[in-house]
Amino acid sequence: MDENKEEKAQEGFLPKQEDVVSSIDDSALNDNNNLKFQNRLDLSELQESVQKIKQEVGKVIVGQKDMVDMLIASLLAKGHSLIEGVPGVAKTITAKLLAKSLSVDFSRIQFTPDLMPSDILGTSVFNLKDSEFEFKKGPIFSNMILIDEINRAPAKTQAALFEVMEEQQITIDGNKFLLDSPFMVLATQNPVEQEGTYRLPEAQLDRFLFKIDVDYPNLEEEIEILSREHVLKDKAKTDEVESFLTSKQIAEYQNLVAQVLVEEHLLKYIAQLIVATRSNQFLYLGASPRASIAILKSSKAFAAMSGRDFVTPEDIKRAAIPVLHHRVIVTPEREMEGVSSKQIIKQIIETVEIPR
Repeated sequence: MDENKEEKAQEGFLPKQEDVVSSIDDSALNDNNNLKFQNRLDLSELQESVQKIKQEVGKVIVGQKDMVDMLIASLLAKGHSLIEGVPGVAKTITAKLLAKSLSVDFSRIQFTPDLMPSDILGTSVFNLKDSEFEFKKGPIFSNMILIDEINRAPAKTQAALFEVMEEQQITIDGNKFLLDSPFMVLATQNPVEQEGTYRLPEAQLDRFLFKIDVDYPNLEEEIEILSREHVLKDKAKTDEVESFLTSKQIAEYQNLVAQVLVEEHLLKYIAQLIVATRSNQFLYLGASPRASIAILKSSKAFAAMSGRDFVTPEDIKRAAIPVLHHRVIVTPEREMEGVSSKQIIKQIIETVEIPR
């Protein structure tokens, strides 16, 4: 019987055994190709631009990958970032490099104890020629603003930022002035030296999407920093950084990020994390609804940067600590014991059940 089948196969009546196996393999391959995941949103260009920003910043900055990632996520999520670290860990220059890689307006404001709100927002000046008051715009009228040593200015100057950071507008003499998009505030502060500084009020802290803690580089990174500095000689560090991303492109990417899908059970997961901060016995002040919106926006940005048009629990967990740890207040008893807000938030993340 087998000999007859072989003969018929040779005569062309039946397919040969190797042809059957090949046909099965091809069919399985086609099925696998059909099952390949495809995004609803085209995030390829966004990913390329994110990689390009990292490359441009990486021409000068060694390490600090988490800080760069969070600054880019903050830009995509239309948020502001507070960068905290000891002097000399590249807080200011990283913010400057990010701004230089973007083809947008940039201004830097050095906060000092004698700085007045009008020095930031602008003021009305009497024009003798027209016999009218004319508004002269301050340095806040830009796309990307670097505020160096934000805790050096008194409360009234810090309060000048409340409206502009939340609503992207300022009101002076009864007149409303809208700021152009994109608009992003990057502020730095030194956690060690407290002489001549003013603690940021909770309302100010709550307006920052992220608080980014910058650590010292490790040994290998320190050696690389010295090697690059030695090679540079008299050249400026920022000379090789190119500007390539326009305001229009940034707006398109921000629109894409806003469309990233978040399932209903993940929205519930974010809400559970926030509510858990309000009932935690170690926290004197829990997170506000603005914090839950901040986690939502930043987790979308992290997902888009990873090439996904949907949010996962890992994106939410990644966003939770930098979004929450500056918005909550540890009870005095736990603070005296050396317990930090980061530790408590990590504990909350571990106790809240991850949706499946």
